[in-house]
Amino acid sequence: MSELILHHYPNSPFAEKIRLILGHKKLPWKSVFIPMIMPKPDLTALTGGYRKTPVLQIGADIYCDTALICDVLEHLAPAPTLYPQAVNGAARIVTQWADGSLFTAAMAYNFQPAGVAQVFAGAPAEGVQAFVADRAAMRGGAPRMASSDAAATYKSYLRRLANMLHGQDYLFGAQPCVADFAAYHPLWFTQERTPALAGIFDATPEVKDWMGRMKAIGHGTVGKCSAEEALQTARRGTPAALQGDVFQDEHGIALGSQVVVAADTFGLEPTEGELIAATRTRYTLRRTDERAGTVHVHFPRVGFTLKKAAS
Repeated sequence: MSELILHHYPNSPFAEKIRLILGHKKLPWKSVFIPMIMPKPDLTALTGGYRKTPVLQIGADIYCDTALICDVLEHLAPAPTLYPQAVNGAARIVTQWADGSLFTAAMAYNFQPAGVAQVFAGAPAEGVQAFVADRAAMRGGAPRMASSDAAATYKSYLRRLANMLHGQDYLFGAQPCVADFAAYHPLWFTQERTPALAGIFDATPEVKDWMGRMKAIGHGTVGKCSAEEALQTARRGTPAALQGDVFQDEHGIALGSQVVVAADTFGLEPTEGELIAATRTRYTLRRTDERAGTVHVHFPRVGFTLKKAAS
């Protein structure tokens, strides 16, 4: 197996989700730090446009979105499983809620003035303004939840998590599953990056104890890798052969077509390439870049749109 290369930055909550899963599965990985805001020329040379964090690279295969990355890591290291059979469906549903509704409320709460002061301590004002403008662009003009509304919503969500944790160590039993990693990462940001706001956890001691158990998992064995080394790895590599049934047509778009894939809500930057697979769960595009060579870029179906490229 080629090395696992994670393109991320330290403050990214979604990257923390994957860093912990890599530690949980004891998979060694290499770390490439990317910018928090656009432009991200080294990353987009690999993805063709997708800019959200993190991105997993395995040789010349590029995996976008943590939902897909979780599935890829599960395939590489089935034990300990992220998807216990008895709760597989429920765990995936809670994960989708955590990555969406819980994350949105938590981050709106975290970015009230006291949190901003901690996240950007020592940063120049223009750097803060650039970050705000970047995230507004990622929302595509959609308004952000007000921090006052977010506080009440966040507290309600924490009570729900506490109810799930009553009498057990993790959300679905004695071992962590994908839902634990998804629910933890926005709370991690509150605790580790905006600690002035972490008093919100005091009313839910079950959640605080669970967070301690999640943090203790750690990130495993991490090596360093430069962006240029990652690009060379892609350029030297050959994408893995596609397995199984590679086409489930829901759009009337044939394999071999030039298409555009983009997220459907947040981070709308499109990736264009040749559609070489549209399986039950993912899209795969073949694209060539002068720096990265020929790569396969993979996206989950859920949360992404597929359209024919403009001719």
